Amino acid sequence: MVDELSTERLSLRAWRDEDREPFAALNADPVVMEHYPLTLTRHESDAMVDRIEARFARDGWGLWAVEVVDTGEFTGYVGLSAPAFDAHFTPAVEVGWRLAHEYWGRGYAPEAGRAALDYAFDVLHLYRVEADIDPRNTASIHLVERLGFRREGLLHGRYHVGSEIQDSAIYGLLANEWRH
Repeated sequence: MVDELSTERLSLRAWRDEDREPFAALNADPVVMEHYPLTLTRHESDAMVDRIEARFARDGWGLWAVEVVDTGEFTGYVGLSAPAFDAHFTPAVEVGWRLAHEYWGRGYAPEAGRAALDYAFDVLHLYRVEADIDPRNTASIHLVERLGFRREGLLHGRYHVGSEIQDSAIYGLLANEWRH
């Protein structure tokens, strides 16, 4: 069973089959995927949803599908994940989001991000949550800083984009900092 979270304007809920098509569209959008190594095919996008659903089945938490309450529109995901790479701060839980670009600038990511962080600290009783961000992604950096995260450094060689190897900015937020 997936815990559902709600905010004033959003529902963070279990994934539905009808979410797969708009999710594949946003994963294929080069604007949305600018700071990721590649856009995703429909097959790759569906496989990602399968992994997200498996995480919920196994752990009871993960990347929730985000829906606008007033319209029922699927906008993308916001939630928690466990990084699948080794670093000095892993194992860890990370906050993340990916919204279709037509929903950017409406305050949905910080609103849903706060709900996910409340869940991380109040329900899961985590000590720390991290964010792993492309250092050129100023919008996501601004968002995590607004949520209270602090930059902890760079993880060198984190991303492979074509023939380039890029660093990742690591941000952290402690439970006692969130409650203040």
